[in-house]
Amino acid sequence: MDWLERTAKLRQWSGNGTRAPHKPLLLLYALGRFQDDAQGELRYSAVESDLQRLLTEYGPAHRTTPAYPFHHLVSDGVWEVRTDRGPGSPGSGVRELRATGATGRLAPELRDALRREPSLLHRMARMLLDRHFPPSLHAELCEAVALEPEPEPSELRPMVPGRRQRDRRMRESVLTAYEYRCAFCGYDGRIGAVPVGLEAAHVRWWAFDGPDDVENGLCLCTLHHKLFDKGVLGIGEGHRILVSQRFAGHSAAAREHVVALAYRPVIGPQPGTRPVAASHRTWHTRQVFQGAPRPGGAG
Repeated sequence: MDWLERTAKLRQWSGNGTRAPHKPLLLLYALGRFQDDAQGELRYSAVESDLQRLLTEYGPAHRTTPAYPFHHLVSDGVWEVRTDRGPGSPGSGVRELRATGATGRLAPELRDALRREPSLLHRMARMLLDRHFPPSLHAELCEAVALEPEPEPSELRPMVPGRRQRDRRMRESVLTAYEYRCAFCGYDGRIGAVPVGLEAAHVRWWAFDGPDDVENGLCLCTLHHKLFDKGVLGIGEGHRILVSQRFAGHSAAAREHVVALAYRPVIGPQPGTRPVAASHRTWHTRQVFQGAPRPGGAG
């Protein structure tokens, strides 16, 4: 049985680039727990708050419940649910899962495969991260689920037939277009002639069919790249910076580096280069940006 292929083909609600990382987050969490205790079960009532935090931080902006993936992941053949009454899930209702003492864990065949081949766990985790989340969030997501995939050269990463490859030229193209300055704050640090702390950010995530081209890229410093991928920052009409009202920071640094950016124009790209395409800006605003934006000059 090809567990990597099953991992790559988790059935999810999708449409027009909509993010639905509920099942991937649950599976990552379950892999982390398996790594710690291969015999353990996850009682829904005990892990519900953990799963809710993951969905709140890494899931879509709209409110959702961990009961949905806890029940529906069974249909993908990688997960099983039992209750006090025996095998089988009582459904996707929160009350039913709590009341019946529902517990979930990886399917028996998958647990056996992971015991025989420990590296499979790391390959599955990497597959989930690559397909559903931007690279800037991989390390902290692994920490959040107590899972550390073994580092692998990119050429050894698990591949799925027909899966497109990243264009390694994108970083240089985007940084050149923005003249090696952060498009949000103008940071342009170098060590000698080498830029440091600057990255090429995808606006529409590569995992969600975002192209590797300048119209889908921004040159951002590492801080603003992370905040952009977390939905704290976005780009609105007129290529002005959006700052989420959900962001809270009372220090002078938080006000200066985040809150004060509200509604400032994006810096760049240089003349002759097309700015971020409206379709990619719209995707990010709908699928990543958290809540409503602050008005310009707020702080």
